[in-house]
Amino acid sequence: MKNIFDLNETNALISRINKLEPSTKPLWGKMSADQMLAHCNVTYEMAFEDKHKKPNGFAKLMLKLFVKNTVVGEKPYKKNSRTAPQFLIVDARNFEVEKERLINYLEKTQSLGENYFDGKESHSFGKLTKQEWNNMFYKHLDHHLTQFGV
Repeated sequence: MKNIFDLNETNALISRINKLEPSTKPLWGKMSADQMLAHCNVTYEMAFEDKHKKPNGFAKLMLKLFVKNTVVGEKPYKKNSRTAPQFLIVDARNFEVEKERLINYLEKTQSLGENYFDGKESHSFGKLTKQEWNNMFYKHLDHHLTQFGV
């Protein structure tokens, strides 16, 4: 797994994002480019903002038991995998705004560094290691940038 906390990797991801156009079509799936960017922003909203409702104790336990390893593990996501309701983006979004937000989140993540995230509580899975945060951030974004051919 590439290291999102490495400046070169962050810059490579930003370069890929900058190759997107509002008209870029996915190789699979139904999202438009603006929806995909907004979808990717949700991961960072959950890490940095108090915008999404946190799961209750039972739901969090179920997420830890049945979803966590898929999200934070090394294994890539399958095409057309199911997503959590908070990540569903069904309306049109402003492509440039979502793109700028995502780049800003990447830069913030990189500048805070891996030690900031080591042991940090996640929205859905409890405390994660820096490697788990890296895997979650990098794998999700790489999956969707690949989905859009960049």
